[in-house]
Amino acid sequence: MDIVQAIKTRASTRAFFHKPVSHTIVENILEAARFAPSGKNVQPWHVAVLNGDAKNNLCEKLATAFRDRQKGNPDYQYYTEAWGEPYDSRKFACGMALYGALGIDRNDKEARLKQWAKNYTAFDAPVMLFFFLDKNVEKGSWLDMGLFIQSVMLSAMGFGLSTCPQFALAEYPDIVRDFLGENFADKTLVCGMALGYGDSSNPVNQYRTERESVDNFTKWYQ
Repeated sequence: MDIVQAIKTRASTRAFFHKPVSHTIVENILEAARFAPSGKNVQPWHVAVLNGDAKNNLCEKLATAFRDRQKGNPDYQYYTEAWGEPYDSRKFACGMALYGALGIDRNDKEARLKQWAKNYTAFDAPVMLFFFLDKNVEKGSWLDMGLFIQSVMLSAMGFGLSTCPQFALAEYPDIVRDFLGENFADKTLVCGMALGYGDSSNPVNQYRTERESVDNFTKWYQ
């Protein structure tokens, strides 16, 4: 796939076929993504890959925490508490596009909650990834991690796979670290990701969010 086409057509996928993804394919995706740039080539990323019983068992723990209304305690604050415009309008439009595609009224809290709960099963994708950083890194390594995660998503497209990067999977980091054990006990959980063969016929995968024009975010100097 042409790289520009991949960037423009990549989308967060929230419905997947029940088709397994082989270990070899996941390894090949990460093999390509490892060439992502990082400051001084420190390559700060750590990845946990779960499928089968491991994925299902951890998802059940996360979903139970959500159902029991356990308050999340993510390792960092993803969103600011006061956006202002134009960001508030963009957030609103994003939510309306998602629930509109599913035919869920904005006032139907039960249906919206049911849809949100699917986050904690990684939308039933066959593979779930978690991305970690060492706790002592600075903001530059977070930038590096973003480049790595984008590389994972674009690499996945090259193998005919779809993804959904998810902060929701990082809302209960203690549950995740406890499940994964000592390899990640001292790591900061950045986010999770659903990975699998996307079901393009599902309405939740048919809407697209708008993007600002280049002129709206760029100033030219010469």
